[in-house]
Formats: sequence, structure tokens, C-alpha cells
Amino acid sequence: MTQHSGRGPGAWCAGLLLAGVSVVVGCRVADTDGITPVPQLLAFLPWLLAPAGFALLCALLARWWPGLVWGVAILGLLAWYLEPYGKTAEPGGPPLARLRVLTANVESGRGTPALVPLLRDRRPDVVLVQECTSGCRAALEGDFGSVYPHRRAVEEDGSKGSLILSRFPLGPAAGVRGTLGMPGAVADVRGHAVRLQLVHTVPPLPDQVGPWRRELARLRAFAAAHDDGPLVLAGDFNASQDHAAFRRVLDTGLTDAARLAGHDRTPTWPSRTASVIGAQIDHVLVSRDFTATGARFPRVSGTDHRALVVDLALHPRDRTVR
Repeated sequence: MTQHSGRGPGAWCAGLLLAGVSVVVGCRVADTDGITPVPQLLAFLPWLLAPAGFALLCALLARWWPGLVWGVAILGLLAWYLEPYGKTAEPGGPPLARLRVLTANVESGRGTPALVPLLRDRRPDVVLVQECTSGCRAALEGDFGSVYPHRRAVEEDGSKGSLILSRFPLGPAAGVRGTLGMPGAVADVRGHAVRLQLVHTVPPLPDQVGPWRRELARLRAFAAAHDDGPLVLAGDFNASQDHAAFRRVLDTGLTDAARLAGHDRTPTWPSRTASVIGAQIDHVLVSRDFTATGARFPRVSGTDHRALVVDLALHPRDRTVR
């Protein structure tokens, strides 16, 4: 007997794969992060091309024509959403100052020994370290006390500790409230006040999606309230451009420095597989006062995050741009 088209195992396999991928893509189209497991899968949206492509092949071999159309539509949507999100309005004119920013999550201090030579090699002007324990602070402040005489910290152990080191003088500034330490400061960058905010949100684990959304919402409110001058938010956002909650932060007018440098999809986590598969969840977001001339993602052994180093140039703000 001849098998009816679209009723074989190939069609069933295609249908199941396309149904799963469609849920995630549908949430992306609807501009929502949905519920578990959608927020977790959205971080890996580009890699959904693989199951969608396999489903398309299964539908083709099974001669399941509705599935073939379905697969082509899903692949088209995925390709569309691979494009960088957000507007860019880079300032013109000669730069007022240049600065190099490094952010790194050292995973409860375990990446500190590898971070030390990285700081010596890259020589950043501002360093923002997440999950910096008391031992991490002692090591960095001891080795770089004269290099980075200015610092702000949330002095907690485990994943709650955070540290800002700076070559530039730092003035006090209230941080953003969160489960993990997120200190703030105002840097005097060659006579120009630049608001710095370290970021470390909780991850969107199944039992923490609500707090994760709330903390990203607080970062959005913070950015919206500080749109009158140079602003840098840097750290572990635990979110990619495919998360609606993160896009809300960008909608305030901030731009991802990695995108400006042409690296909007370079993964930072998990570090062991980042060269093959991963998500860019560590970011340096900047206000429209900045351009970015480079971004690098060095590996830091001992932690599951890659560091992010960006070169920024501060420009005079065009007050006519909104």
C-alpha cells in the first residue's frame, strides 16, 4: 500500500519540531518573554535554525506540503530576528575623551586569578566585576591599588559581591536595587561626568523569571531617568537581544557597544561552548554620547562567562537628537 502523504514518521517529526520552535518564535513576534521554558530558549534563538531546518527537511522527504510551508515561514522569521535590535544614532565631531571598559563575571571569585593577567594585558580604564567575593576584592585591590585608586563595591560574598575599579576619580551614586550587588558611580573622565552602573540581574531560572523581569524593568527605569548625560551600564544582564525585557532597556535610547563594534551576536556564555553555541548575555550599553571602536571577548578560566572589553569614545551631545 502507498503511504498517505503527510502521515508518516517524517511528518510527525517535522510537526513536533516546528510546533516547539513556533512557540518560541511566536513569543518573539509577540514581543513577550512568555513563561518557562520560553525565556530560557529565547537566549539561544539563532540556534533554533538547526531544528527548524531539520524539520523542513523531514517535511520535504515526507512530502508534507503544509509542513514545508510552515517550515519556510519559521526559517524566514528566525532569519529576520537575527538582525540587530535597536536604533543607532552615533554622535559626530571629535571625541572629548576615550576610555576602555572591561566587564567580567568571575563566578563567585573563581575567575579572579585569570582576570589579573587580563587586566595587565588589556589595561582597561574602568573595570566592572560581578560575583567578586572578599578574596576577589582583596586580590584586585592589592595587585592594582595604584593602577585603579578609585573604587566602589558591594561587599558581599558568593554571587552578591560586585566591584568597580577606575583610573578616573569616582563620585558616589546610588546603585540599582537587586538581589545581587549593582553599585553605581560617577566617573570624572577628563573633566566630563560619566554615570557608571554595574549590572548583575538574577538569571531567568524557572523559579526566578519574575524577579529577573522586575530587575530588568528597574534597569529600564534607571536608564530612562538618566538620559540627560553620558551613561554606561555594563555587566551580566542574563539577557540577550532576543528577550523582550532587555529590549525595553534598549528602547530608552541606549545602544549595545558590541553592536556598534560589529559583534552583536558574539556569545559570552557559557564560555566553554561560546565559540560554537552560546548567548550574548554580558553587555556594555552606552548612551548616545558614545561611539565604540572595538569589542573583544577574552576567555577567563574559572568562570562560565567570557569577559567583554570595549573601546569607547565620548563625544559632545547633539541636543537636537532625541
